[in-house]
Amino acid sequence: MNPIDPANRTSRKLADFLCFAIYSANLAFGRAYKPILEEFGLTYTQYIALVALWEEDNQTVSGLGEKLFLESNTLTPILKKLEAMGYLRRQRDSRDERQVLVSLTDKGRRLREKGVGITLFEACGLRPEEFAKLQKGVVSLRNNLIGAAQGER
Repeated sequence: MNPIDPANRTSRKLADFLCFAIYSANLAFGRAYKPILEEFGLTYTQYIALVALWEEDNQTVSGLGEKLFLESNTLTPILKKLEAMGYLRRQRDSRDERQVLVSLTDKGRRLREKGVGITLFEACGLRPEEFAKLQKGVVSLRNNLIGAAQGER
């Protein structure tokens, strides 16, 4: 197998694109999570919002959006749906009415105990050290791309 030369723009195939590999892996994760999450009536985006709240409850919508890399106009409908499902509540911060705080309900906390916090580690087919190395590499790549988009490079 020949190494891919990212500088050679004429002979690259779709399968050679790192962005496509990550995009298609994301689609595969979505397909793998779907049956697990459907049991609880959740989408993947709703699930990661809950995971972020399990990690740190009672946070602002803007703070949650930063963690999830979602704009407020994308996140708000997700939170409204989770609120309607009884998993969280949104309320204005009494100290700063411009801020909306998001916190889990007891029902939202119990979801974690029901096994919704399951990961697909086994389905990845990676040894623990490979999994950790790949996850760190993808995070580094993401952070580099964010920096480049913000003109930091």
